[in-house]
Amino acid sequence: MKIVENNRTLLRYLFIVAALVIVCGSLVISHFLVKDLSKEERNKIEIWAEATKEMASNSESSNMNLVIHILTGNTTIPVILYDKKIDYFTSVNINLPETDEQDFLRQKAQSFSKKHEPIAIEVEEIDQYVYYDDSYTLKRLQMYPYIQVGVLLIFMITAFFALFTTMRMEQDRLWVGLSKETAHQLGTPISSLMAWMEYLKLKDTDKDIVSDMEKDVGRLEMISDRFSKIGSVPSLEKKNIADVVQQSVTYLEKRISKKVNIELIFPSAPIYSNISESLVSWVIENLTKNAVDAMEGQGEITYHLYLKDDTIYLEINDTGKGLPKSKFKTIFNPGYTTKTRGWGLGLSLAKRIIESYHEGKIYVKDSQIGAGTTFCIELKNAK
Repeated sequence: MKIVENNRTLLRYLFIVAALVIVCGSLVISHFLVKDLSKEERNKIEIWAEATKEMASNSESSNMNLVIHILTGNTTIPVILYDKKIDYFTSVNINLPETDEQDFLRQKAQSFSKKHEPIAIEVEEIDQYVYYDDSYTLKRLQMYPYIQVGVLLIFMITAFFALFTTMRMEQDRLWVGLSKETAHQLGTPISSLMAWMEYLKLKDTDKDIVSDMEKDVGRLEMISDRFSKIGSVPSLEKKNIADVVQQSVTYLEKRISKKVNIELIFPSAPIYSNISESLVSWVIENLTKNAVDAMEGQGEITYHLYLKDDTIYLEINDTGKGLPKSKFKTIFNPGYTTKTRGWGLGLSLAKRIIESYHEGKIYVKDSQIGAGTTFCIELKNAK
């Protein structure tokens, strides 16, 4: 399971790296394209300014047809021509308002000058300046990398969602298949044990021995029933959560170390929720066993049950070795375990039971290395 999880993690990182390479490559290429186009537009405006200068000087050696052709050839780059002597603005390729044209162009010129240095036209008695902005084509090209990044982010989110959904479906099939097969395999020895108990009763065997066997067989039947419910929608019944916790703890108290002290903090009034009692008991037992293992059979476990804003909270706190914050979520992943035995499915099944079957939440509320861990279960209140 760990090898599979490591391979999946590696694939995720490779996918992220590939996406980042594509994004960086696209940004670099777009940057150089924008830079080259910006230089080209600067050259065009300098030629346009030179043509304006020739037009203003009205030199006999000037080819006026060429000058007019250059001046009228600019149809994409917004340009403002400012005559400093008469303090007057004229423009090309700019939509002007119906009123206050000069104030509008003055503000535009100031804005243009922040992006591009104006070009001075100084000849004889002429003192003019050319202000210009990026063309609409260049502006669209400047926006292109951001559009690319946005599209790529949407693609990555969609891909991750599809990958997560596929992995979740695979996990579901694994859990359901494993659970159903376990329940099926338990059925035969349980039936055999029940037959042997009836036989022992007929042979006048010690009643205490038979009674203990019946309890153990009943426990096996409950475990088989729990596994059979994984993968199917369990029937929910209104139950007092304090009673469910009490019964689970009472069963475990006889089977865990005597050095573990258990404290129950329950409200005076009963708190009800619609649950599958056998499955919720399974979760509580699983968290309790994990707590005992974390404390190495010595310490204190506290069960704090309370109601807040129509939500039932059950906090299970131990005084064990604790968890690093980086493991708060990963401990619920299938295959994650710190034990030498087991498949690492206990907490992942607990998460499925609480969140999928009961629409609740289960998470690590707090943990301190060397001080202990607090798990929290949230369930809906049934009024």
